[in-house]
Amino acid sequence: MRRFTNLVIAVATVTALCSGAWLVRSGGETHAPPQPSAAQARTRPTHPESAVPVSPALPASPPLRIRIPDIRVDAPLMGLGLTPTGSLDVPPAEREDLAGWYEAGTAPGETGTAIVAGHVDNADGPSVFYRLGALEKGGAIEVERLDGSTARFTVDAVEVYDKDHFPDEKVYGAAPRPELRVITCGGGYSPRTGYEGNVVVFAHLSGSDRHPSGTA
Repeated sequence: MRRFTNLVIAVATVTALCSGAWLVRSGGETHAPPQPSAAQARTRPTHPESAVPVSPALPASPPLRIRIPDIRVDAPLMGLGLTPTGSLDVPPAEREDLAGWYEAGTAPGETGTAIVAGHVDNADGPSVFYRLGALEKGGAIEVERLDGSTARFTVDAVEVYDKDHFPDEKVYGAAPRPELRVITCGGGYSPRTGYEGNVVVFAHLSGSDRHPSGTA
């Protein structure tokens, strides 16, 4: 199947991940999710090494699970399509343990930019990416794939953007090497309007493993 460019995803995608009802009930200042510091941002706009992959690209294969050991994430992945308005659909809010990936775009490990998204919280408490803003440069992300391989990514940056100035091209744009974006809600929080921005993790493929039980 021909892959669609990630830029068909409207910026409305990221606002659908944001609930905040739990923060209203429990007190947002006390229970707000961690946010990335300026030290975790990119130190320069582009990377000279991005013209070639750090690790060879993998063939297309749907991802099954994402693990981020530093923030204790170990979650299944569901495929996400587009809503009638053109934004990315999101995992069911009641499934706090579930994340999703844009299955019409790049699969994690392929050359290009793969997109994974998940809720920061729901009405009952923290969700899968509640601690995403605490992730740091150099951290590891593992994506288990249907073909029996595990794609291993290294975090390049963790940034937070105001939702009114979300950099679509920077986040969703094509990449010449296998890259991953992990997205959730973040920034300030208002009981009236909810989260005011989004946390985005930028990572590149740095290795892969194949499990003996996997199929080619």
